[in-house]
Amino acid sequence: MAEAAIKLGGKKKSIFMDKVKEILPQGNLSLCLTCGLCSSGCPATGLESMDPRKFLRMVALGMDDEILASDWPWCCTMCQRCVRVCPMQIDIPQLIFNIRKARPREDRPKGIRDSCDAAMKTETLSAMGTSVEDFIFVVEDVLEEYQESQPEFADMQAPIDKKGAEFFLNQNSREPVTEPDEMVPLWKILHLAGADWTYGSKAWTGENYCLFIADTDNWEKITRAQAAMTTELGCKTYLNTE
Repeated sequence: MAEAAIKLGGKKKSIFMDKVKEILPQGNLSLCLTCGLCSSGCPATGLESMDPRKFLRMVALGMDDEILASDWPWCCTMCQRCVRVCPMQIDIPQLIFNIRKARPREDRPKGIRDSCDAAMKTETLSAMGTSVEDFIFVVEDVLEEYQESQPEFADMQAPIDKKGAEFFLNQNSREPVTEPDEMVPLWKILHLAGADWTYGSKAWTGENYCLFIADTDNWEKITRAQAAMTTELGCKTYLNTE
């Protein structure tokens, strides 16, 4: 007697798989070949005893409860390496984003949630709560220090709110507060390259914690504010260093 074929998924449907199909019809998770290329380059592989291939199979099998209880989606960096190497172009980061969004906001990681909330309280959008005045002071102070201590960079500039610059440069919000010297290497590169650039006194932060917490409303507000500041200054290119 022939053995009955094993049917994956059974009667249990995956909410997350259906959601991804709805958003990205071409990104059908059922096309997964289980080749493992997604896991081979994933920086989150091995964390929480999980990897992208295993996680994808859990979705395909309708294991939504286990997926919601897992902390692995919060280990994902959203770098999209998995999409680049996948022969079927399955969009795992889109899946991860929807899984994060499905968790109640108060149950999402506190550190990322607090950083998103802090960013929304300042015009700078800094997750460190840095004010416009504090950012300007730090940039000018650090610039003056290096102009004096390194004569070969006496003409180096770190402009803020310069109209018509080619590049609108952003900055990780941590560095002006805790590691201000870390801003300087990029200034030197831009100086030696003769690049025409500027910071904005507002919306200068490069990271977007609201994206990572899957807070779509505040993610959009941050992105629109950054775009508006770039347009206000008349910059041609938004240069994201993050």
